[in-house]
Amino acid sequence: MHPHQLPAFADDDKVRVVVESPRAATVKFAYEPELCGFALKRALPAGLAYPFDWGFIPGTRAEDGDPVDALVLHDASTYPGVILHCKPLGMLVVEQDEESAKGPQRTRNNRVILQPAWESRLGPFNEITDLPGRLRAEIEQFFLNTTFFTTKNATSGGWQDRAATLAFVRSCVQPKR
Repeated sequence: MHPHQLPAFADDDKVRVVVESPRAATVKFAYEPELCGFALKRALPAGLAYPFDWGFIPGTRAEDGDPVDALVLHDASTYPGVILHCKPLGMLVVEQDEESAKGPQRTRNNRVILQPAWESRLGPFNEITDLPGRLRAEIEQFFLNTTFFTTKNATSGGWQDRAATLAFVRSCVQPKR
């Protein structure tokens, strides 16, 4: 089974995340279904590295046409292709410019923030507001900085809580083929 074909939900409130770019990576990897593997998409701007494991929630499709983006907060790094069972904490609403058949348009590209289902040394969190304000601000700025030298012109629309995040992920789940 290809990673994109996995079910999004591991149970009622836990989702799967497929890691693309592990913590500390200075490049963005992306899973390419036609290759059945991970390809280097681009380098991050100088001085930037992923602060946590970055990937996607399989079995979903967001407004930008890709699976839902996910950042997993834990104190280790894994590898591309590792599947993590996680609980969503919240999400950062992000809007950016995308090219489409109709020309450039503004689309949502939310970033779901999660914690592993197992006990993390970072502490047990239930909501995005449980994270220190400084950490939330740094995550938000990281996402804006990663697209700085692209044509995406990303902007933040603020944070949404766990309930809104679960509803968003459920709305993005694709029917099984």
